[in-house]
Amino acid sequence: MKRKTNLTGFKIKLKQLVWALPLSITMTIGLSNSAALGKDPFRSENPREIGKYTEEAFKTVFLEGDYKTVNEKLALAESEEANEPLTYALLASLAYTEKDWESIKKYAAKTLESAQFLSVEDPVRGNLYLAVGHFLDGAYIYEKQGALDAINKLQLVFKYFDEAEASDPNDPELNLIKGYIDLLLAVNLPFSSPEQAIARFETYAAPNYLVERGLAVAYRDLKQYNQALQYAEQALKTAPENPEHYYLKGQILRQIGKKENDIKVLEDAIKNFEQALEKSAQLPDFVLETLERENRLTKEKIAEIESETAAKGFVNFKN
Repeated sequence: MKRKTNLTGFKIKLKQLVWALPLSITMTIGLSNSAALGKDPFRSENPREIGKYTEEAFKTVFLEGDYKTVNEKLALAESEEANEPLTYALLASLAYTEKDWESIKKYAAKTLESAQFLSVEDPVRGNLYLAVGHFLDGAYIYEKQGALDAINKLQLVFKYFDEAEASDPNDPELNLIKGYIDLLLAVNLPFSSPEQAIARFETYAAPNYLVERGLAVAYRDLKQYNQALQYAEQALKTAPENPEHYYLKGQILRQIGKKENDIKVLEDAIKNFEQALEKSAQLPDFVLETLERENRLTKEKIAEIESETAAKGFVNFKN
């Protein structure tokens, strides 16, 4: 199926997509015989093997929401589980948060190399990681050469997604990673219909808390805030230690409170923002910057509503 993208949509969503991809990748294969084995968090049938350090790094980032202490585990994973594409994708994404462009380029290349090796043995995951590697390389190209060259890379991303899908269209890992991109494009590009992307993502992707998080973001962007709030709360129940889930719930509550001029809802948003801020030391800088800004703007909105209410009360009193 042909996919149409435009320069504006790609430009707006690049940063989100860079994190959406490695957010979703948790499976590995092709480890050395001496590597410790971890569990497959996606598949109950036909599970793959994952390295111990890679699995620990994944949990540190996506269950605990800790981006700052994961480097040691990723260094061990890179040393001990050298055939693991997830390790390199995570390292590239962490480099992206630091704007370390040469490391992004380096680890994108390593993702592609390990994915090519993997594709012989496991065409679903091999092609999936080839898509991821080209996407990460596209992020580097976007920064250094501009959006037009990066869009050429995006075409390769979709090519390898298609090849992975041809091998197993219902694979949970594929549907999680590809699903994040499909949701973001469907929700944010003109003339798109997100219903099909949402249904497929909800049906076939795994694990649950990443699916719930993705659906909360999708419904937030669609301005369907009640549905978004339900999924954000489900993600919090599954991964309550992750401060990004409190941040996401706060974002949704803020939009509801603004729409309804409801101080109580806005105060609930602030409570969630502040719960996220309690773990600010473990968040990437670009996440922390937007979190602090939205927390401040929410407090300003409450003050604005209170001021307007007081002014109306004064006018009524005079009358």
